[in-house]
Amino acid sequence: MLSHSVWIVGPSRSGKTALLVEQFVRWMQNENNNYESFYTKNFRPKNSDRISKRLYLDQTEAAVLVLAANDDNRRQLADKIMTVTLGKYPVRCKTPLGFFQEEVILFWPLLIQSLKLKAQFPVRLRPETEQELATKLWRPQLDEETLRRAGTNEYRFVRRILDLLQLAAYSGTPTEDIGKILTTALAQQENVISLEPEFLASLLLDWRNWCLERGLLSYGIITELYSQYLLPDPHYQQQLAKRYQGVLADDVQDYPAIAHRLFELLLDGGTVGAFSYNPDGIVRLGLGADPNHMQELAERCQVKTLTASPFNSLADILATPMVELLTEPMTLLSLPEVVQSIQTTSRAQLLRQTAEVIAKAVKQGQVEPDQVAVIAPGLDAIARYTLTEILTKQGIPVESLNDQRPLIASPVIRALLTVLALVYPGLGRLVDRDAVAQMLVVLSRGDRGVGEWESGRVEEGESGRQKNFSFPPSSHIDPVRAGLIADYCFQPHPERPNLLPVTAFDRWDRLGYAATTAYSEILQWLEEQRSQQELRLIPSPISLLDRTIQRFLWDGSNLPYDQLAALRELLETAQHYWEIDARLRQIPHLDRGEDLPQNTIAEFIQLLQRGTITANPYPVHPIGLTTKSISLATIFQYRSSRRSHRWHFWLDVGSPLWAKGGAATLFGAPFFLRERLGEPWTPEDEQLAEEQRLRRILADLLARVSERVYLCHSDLAVNGQEQLGPLLPLVNACVSVVSESAVG
Repeated sequence: MLSHSVWIVGPSRSGKTALLVEQFVRWMQNENNNYESFYTKNFRPKNSDRISKRLYLDQTEAAVLVLAANDDNRRQLADKIMTVTLGKYPVRCKTPLGFFQEEVILFWPLLIQSLKLKAQFPVRLRPETEQELATKLWRPQLDEETLRRAGTNEYRFVRRILDLLQLAAYSGTPTEDIGKILTTALAQQENVISLEPEFLASLLLDWRNWCLERGLLSYGIITELYSQYLLPDPHYQQQLAKRYQGVLADDVQDYPAIAHRLFELLLDGGTVGAFSYNPDGIVRLGLGADPNHMQELAERCQVKTLTASPFNSLADILATPMVELLTEPMTLLSLPEVVQSIQTTSRAQLLRQTAEVIAKAVKQGQVEPDQVAVIAPGLDAIARYTLTEILTKQGIPVESLNDQRPLIASPVIRALLTVLALVYPGLGRLVDRDAVAQMLVVLSRGDRGVGEWESGRVEEGESGRQKNFSFPPSSHIDPVRAGLIADYCFQPHPERPNLLPVTAFDRWDRLGYAATTAYSEILQWLEEQRSQQELRLIPSPISLLDRTIQRFLWDGSNLPYDQLAALRELLETAQHYWEIDARLRQIPHLDRGEDLPQNTIAEFIQLLQRGTITANPYPVHPIGLTTKSISLATIFQYRSSRRSHRWHFWLDVGSPLWAKGGAATLFGAPFFLRERLGEPWTPEDEQLAEEQRLRRILADLLARVSERVYLCHSDLAVNGQEQLGPLLPLVNACVSVVSESAVG
């Protein structure tokens, strides 16, 4: 391979990733030529020699560690390499955390030996399961007084403490040292959680040891095992040097500090590296990234600085005047005509007028839908719904980036959970009449009309109860009939909730043949499942979920992708949940209270009902023909996706959240940056960090837009408060293309 490592630095869209891919191809060609020379000089072209050549090249292809900052970028980088190399060099591209996890699993026997752990295969904990188990473990110590002093509820408190473990692991700090870090960091400032640092550290040590005894691995524990035990191990270091002759890492500004140590070991062992760094593209600072520490790697590489962008962006003409307006608000400066504003008094009108401006431009042919992005510091459900509704009604599709809705928001998921509560005993308190009515509608129609359940129209059933749903008369069981059946045929009971035959309703003849038949089929099927459950013929609740999906939802039809994604996530979550449950049942001394199967099912249903589990309703890569859609995203989502567009609409530009970057900083994140480990975080530090973050956001977004920026501002936020955010001077320095007075 090439003898020198390369550090590629440049702004967004300057060609850093393309140069990395070019570097990869050069490495591969160099290795191939070296082998060809050796092969031609020493061997005849026999079949066996061709086989040995293939084996050699297979080893060479696996000799480059390719990393990307997040999962979306990982797929894109792998696709680019495959396209440029025509698939000649299969690529295994990972995120840093994905690589740590894979290495910990691969070298688990080594960790068992060094840590003297029980010889059992590890099981990874998903974040929602980690949260639940940690809460149970710590609950005896989390009394009302402790939570009152912490100033938050139990859920947020547990999440904060678990985040500390991951931040420490990212920085290469042992769990045992977290207490000391917090003690020094909080010594000269008000402790925002009013609890002793050593108490928090003891909670984390108990949690870490509890998990390791049972072979359970959270993301934080995985990272700590890799950084504290695997990476320093001489045997592992030898294997690492043998396996990888090259390392190629894109966007290292968003990598945790422990990645710096990994790259140092590789370079010390003779591995050649290629790294890209974007000072304006720092997205995950405050979420575990340590860009300044990663930048120290540049001292060991040949630095290539990219300035000119092949992508025509507005950064060159707008970055300087915009920053000047923000730092010197009294400056009498006007922004160029490529920046325009949409100003209203209320946010509701702002959303409507923003959508109308977009729709008008698309219909007049000024811009295609896929050339437009709407970017906001935070996108609430109202904004997503309003923009999507107005634009789709005019035939303009909208793609919401990473719109992770809670699984419980899906009517299909709620119906499946109701089935569990009706079949298994002891779950009657988790089901009510409305849930039964919804289940009847969903199961009687499968994928047809499920979305109409949430149409929002209010109808009144014969019993007088309001139904917040509506279906066309052609439904097998529409919500009105479902409500009547639930009113008269559902018997609530804490142990055995029951559904009665349709004749329990005196006027059942009014339901119609289709609804009566569909209900009878559902009732018969539920009774069969209950009987099989009593005879222990249903292996697990996962089997019941699968049976229900196959019988009522799938039925040979093509489900929309959002429903498929929700069902897939439900089954994966259920599989994971019962896998963890089975592991915990193997520990005889674990106090599980009244250990009944229905308790686990109840906990699973309640976990989903809390809304902590989400599913992406849209695929990362569309299946079939790509839909030309407007992109709707938060600042964090848009910058993480590394996208670019001709037109930008910056929504809620007067919001103070622009200085936060659209993502909340984890509690304690500044304490674990390597350059200031354990140092207090002062208000002056926070102000400076916000100013730097805002400059990076402006530079990054402007580098990703080529023709026009609309600043969309309403005087009042959604809560009625006046918006006086840091970007407000920009609104006053540009021409208003739409205002309330102009429209009215």
